[in-house]
Amino acid sequence: MYSQIRVYYPYISPFDPCPPIRVKTYQVNPQLFIGFQPENLPQFSPMEALRLGTLWPALYSPYSGRGDQEGLEG
Repeated sequence: MYSQIRVYYPYISPFDPCPPIRVKTYQVNPQLFIGFQPENLPQFSPMEALRLGTLWPALYSPYSGRGDQEGLEG
């Protein structure tokens, strides 16, 4: 499976008055990796699907706030 988190390194100007953020991350949707919905995809149970927001594990994308990505910066 493909990683949903992408990392890039922005240009840092020598004239920027702010402290630079050397590493930035963003998350892509899992729908980008599935063209058409294949048949017989595994499914979550109904209660688990309501809790996670999707019926199919292949389309599940956990939310990670900024606090989860602190180790990637600097």
